Amino acid sequence: MTLNRRSVFGLGTVAAATAVLGSHGAAQAQEDAEAEIERFPTTADRSRKRIAQIYRRQTRRARGTWSSLITVADLDGTTRAAVDENADQVVEAYSVNKIAVAVAVLDKVDRGLIRLDQTVTVSAAIVIQDTDGIFALDGAYPSEVTVGHALANLLTVSDNTAVRLCGLVVPALELNEILRSKGFVHTQVVPVANPNRFFLGTTTARETHTLLQKLVDGQLLSAASTAYLLNILRATASFTDGVRLNLTTNERLRVATKAGWFEDGRNEAGIMFSEDNRAILVYSMFASGDFAGDKAANDQDFSTTHPAVAARAELGRSMFDAVIKITTTRPRHREKVYRFFNGG
Repeated sequence: MTLNRRSVFGLGTVAAATAVLGSHGAAQAQEDAEAEIERFPTTADRSRKRIAQIYRRQTRRARGTWSSLITVADLDGTTRAAVDENADQVVEAYSVNKIAVAVAVLDKVDRGLIRLDQTVTVSAAIVIQDTDGIFALDGAYPSEVTVGHALANLLTVSDNTAVRLCGLVVPALELNEILRSKGFVHTQVVPVANPNRFFLGTTTARETHTLLQKLVDGQLLSAASTAYLLNILRATASFTDGVRLNLTTNERLRVATKAGWFEDGRNEAGIMFSEDNRAILVYSMFASGDFAGDKAANDQDFSTTHPAVAARAELGRSMFDAVIKITTTRPRHREKVYRFFNGG
């Protein structure tokens, strides 16, 4: 029997679609039959439905294994999930855990144990000779930089040498204890023989989401440290290939984000702010495994040509549009507008 897709829909059953199209085709058939949620919802509930719809569409297309939690705040400040998929699965965080590293450093700043203007030494031995960041490019060692300079590079260009510089002021075991004391038992770095160095370790989508939510709610750090950290994560110099890719410059400034990648992992977590500068949406997405296309090519691709990163870019535009017409009573944060300059 020969059936086209319209005939399959006419049969009215998923079983019929599966028999004719296979499981992947059946999922596509269901997706095509699903009523499209409006691009610019006017309620949080409709926003969540729109985000869930686009998330399903993009992750099916990208394939791989996803662990995600995406919430949208109601007007009264209550946050509810649009996406909650394998959110308690312990995953490799990669550079997303640099946010947690920064929280530990700023916790010590808040307690008066270190200062942002305190200097650390950048020795030739501490510089990681990779192609991420700037410390490996300047060629001038030894040199001195401030803790604040290290944090800015850690969170914007995701400099891996900056991880080691942070380790000079917060050793691995202390860092993990600070995070545990704040309730993050799975968001932990991996110590090595040198007490001031570590691998970036693990997290769960739920813990990373909770960390970001507590940050914007003022429950993790002092008001000054909270503003400092969000200012860096919202900067135009921060990651733009994923969720922020299809946003304008000033739209990007309403998104605090951090990405992480290594081997087959492609992760991103962050916060979107409403038009009146309140945290309206928090997302935490970790993806790995076999994605669409050639695995060997994918494993060497960390840009938006990778299926998972491309999916996040499409989802980012849709998430932003889905919350643009709603607001919440959650705390207001400082407004940012891009100011361009021509030197001189």
